[in-house]
Amino acid sequence: MYTIIDLKNILNVLTYTQSTDGAGQMSPKRNDTLKVKLERDIIAGLLKPGARLDEVSLAERFQVSRTPIREALLQLSSMGLVQLRPRRGAVVAEIGLKELLDMFEVMAELEGMCGRLAARRATKPELDHLQDVHAASEDAVTAGDYDAYYRCNVAFHETIYQASRNLFLAEQTMKLRNRLAPYRRSQLHQNGRLSGSFNEHKAILAALIAQDGAAAERLMQGHLTAQGGSMNDFIASLPDDVLNRSDPAAVAAG
Repeated sequence: MYTIIDLKNILNVLTYTQSTDGAGQMSPKRNDTLKVKLERDIIAGLLKPGARLDEVSLAERFQVSRTPIREALLQLSSMGLVQLRPRRGAVVAEIGLKELLDMFEVMAELEGMCGRLAARRATKPELDHLQDVHAASEDAVTAGDYDAYYRCNVAFHETIYQASRNLFLAEQTMKLRNRLAPYRRSQLHQNGRLSGSFNEHKAILAALIAQDGAAAERLMQGHLTAQGGSMNDFIASLPDDVLNRSDPAAVAAG
């Protein structure tokens, strides 16, 4: 039986060389691959929140008809990554400040639960893998390589999700993490955040190895909260368009 990370790795190595039929239609498998490619571009920040997703341009890019593009956008819409606007087309989903803060609050709880369960259920190979990922991330911190560190960061967290041995929890946590990815990634560029994140991972790893569920939960929750430092630092790190979309009254009520 495949684990979550196994399945993601399989998806990541899929290529786009499968041929289309005479009508330019894609097989179901390739259509899923198209969705995964667009999903990765959104999560990686290559497609920014609010960016227009033009069916014609995407069809030309992937050398397919507009039908599979439309189907992929529908799938991404159901995941909350794309917004479909009547008569105006699709855009990468945008999140207002109030909603973003609400989502981070839930994310902290989900990650904390994953940490608590992983402390009890993680296998030795999973703990060994976490140590390897953590060691690789140290090299990225030393080099100041934000992209390399972000990849290690994703691997570190997703290994903990898997180690929780709760598939539903892991899937929901990963789904919300993907929706927040364009906003979380930019926070690593805050002054001192790279080394701060590394040190927090070190403490989380120690708690997991010690099978201290309470500490792992607390540290995972604190790690997410600390990504923005103080609330003012977090808000200041957000793109201007997020702040401009926010309703001040709604934010104050939160």
